[in-house]
Amino acid sequence: MRQINLVEGKVVAPEGMKVGIVAARFNEIIVNKLLGGAVDGLVRHGVEEENITAAWVPGAFEIPLTAQKMAQSGKYDAVICVGAVIRGDTSHYDLVCNESAKGIAQVELATGIPVLFGVITTENIEQAIARAGSKAGNKGYDCALSAIEMVNLMKQL
Repeated sequence: MRQINLVEGKVVAPEGMKVGIVAARFNEIIVNKLLGGAVDGLVRHGVEEENITAAWVPGAFEIPLTAQKMAQSGKYDAVICVGAVIRGDTSHYDLVCNESAKGIAQVELATGIPVLFGVITTENIEQAIARAGSKAGNKGYDCALSAIEMVNLMKQL
């Protein structure tokens, strides 16, 4: 194999790393578990609790605006977005899933700050429970590790 320059982010928080978390209140029982997982992942990997700020918003659709405000503030090295959208009987599910995902991605690209998508989108409550700390792990925790890795990677590029 040819020699290339390989750049990877480590999953150890750089000193003083600050993280904003945007949490959607809709399906709050599930989102509390995602938020707890995110905070746990950050702290276990070196982020000081006093360097973590969480903001609650009404639902997943409101996440991008708050994430943008946090990312543009210059106070945070990364922003983690957590929420739970569970399919109902109308097309509202598709709209909320698509627009929240698109909005979060736009914030990341526009600001250059890692903005992690931890909004779980499921067919039913059982799947949501599984992704918030049961059989399928905790997507909030996963986002915390990704946030740390991306902050470290961005510092190297």
